[in-house]
Amino acid sequence: MSRYDDALRRRAVALGYREGEHAPKVKAKGKGFVAEEIIERAKSSSIPIQEDPSLVEMLSQLEVNEKIPEDLYEVVAEVFAFIYRIDREKGLSAEKHRGKASGRDGEKH
Repeated sequence: MSRYDDALRRRAVALGYREGEHAPKVKAKGKGFVAEEIIERAKSSSIPIQEDPSLVEMLSQLEVNEKIPEDLYEVVAEVFAFIYRIDREKGLSAEKHRGKASGRDGEKH
C-alpha cells in the first residue's frame, strides 16, 4: 500500500476540555490529509496522541464544538487520564493543554 493510500485511510479527532465545562468537546476532526494535519499540529504542540480507532469512529460522528455524549464519558476520561500521566511524567502543567485524542484506521505512527 502506498503512503498516499495509507494517508487517505487515516482519521483523527481532537478533543478539548476547559475547567467549568460540563463535558469535553470535539475541537477538530478529519480524515485523510486533514487527519494528517491534525496529528502533525498535535505533535508540533507536544500534545499527546492516543491511537484508538474505535473511539475515533464514535467521535467522528459528532460535529466540531459538540460536547461528547454521556455514554462516552468513561472512555474519554481514560484518554484524559492518559494525557495527565504523560504530562506528569514530562513535568508539564495541566494548563499547557487540555487534551487530544486522535487515531487512525490502519497502521500506527
